[in-house]
Amino acid sequence: MTTPTETDPAGTAHGPTADPPSGPVLVLDHVTLDRPSGRTTVRALDDLSLAVSAGELVVMMGPSGSGKSSVIDVAGGLVRPTDGAVWFDGEAVRPDDLAAWRRRRRQAIGLVHQRLNLMPGLSVLDNVALPLLLEHERVGRAHDRARAALARVGLADHASRPPEDLSGGERQRVAIARAVVGERRLVLADEPTAAVDTVTAEGIVELLGRLAADGVAVLMATHDSRLAGWADRVVFLRDGRIAERRGTGQDVVEEVR
Repeated sequence: MTTPTETDPAGTAHGPTADPPSGPVLVLDHVTLDRPSGRTTVRALDDLSLAVSAGELVVMMGPSGSGKSSVIDVAGGLVRPTDGAVWFDGEAVRPDDLAAWRRRRRQAIGLVHQRLNLMPGLSVLDNVALPLLLEHERVGRAHDRARAALARVGLADHASRPPEDLSGGERQRVAIARAVVGERRLVLADEPTAAVDTVTAEGIVELLGRLAADGVAVLMATHDSRLAGWADRVVFLRDGRIAERRGTGQDVVEEVR
């Protein structure tokens, strides 16, 4: 069976597919999301279809308010879509069971959100190890894996410090280490380089690229067109819809130049 993005490149047909799509790790199938705004609602996502496969780094771009963060929120199980279906590894996510989605996220999905959600009072090491500890992994093994993740983002010597003692960029890298710790099938990153300098930003995207090369499905939202050069595919959003898709990130960088 073909995926929704193959059958409907523009995402304009209506109604999710009845059977699980084969192949992609993540599929958003004709997803609509209405968010409350005062006494009314705003359509954040409008019949959007998107698939991300293992070993693929997909970059989402678009202006503020285009829906990038809403895609991350729905894909990560942080919000329930108003309509449409979400599939993870061929299994439909029940919209009335976000608790199961959260368990799946702890086990196999890494999430870097604009709100870093680091736990004050816990050390950097315990913040990174938290998804593993919540899944009852042995403390020693969880800490070993957390140290390895911190080393990947250049913060191995910060393990014992509390996150509130770190700079904004360092806290961002702690959140990324937490997202990549353990065995991840999918990593979702919402503006993961927003609070870091250019050199650190390139290092972060290089890390995400290495994860994709190792077989992880990676979906990243960014405003920075320079980072699109790392992508296997670039998706442009506008008004909650996919406005355009490109085959490679480098094409986008060359056009911007």
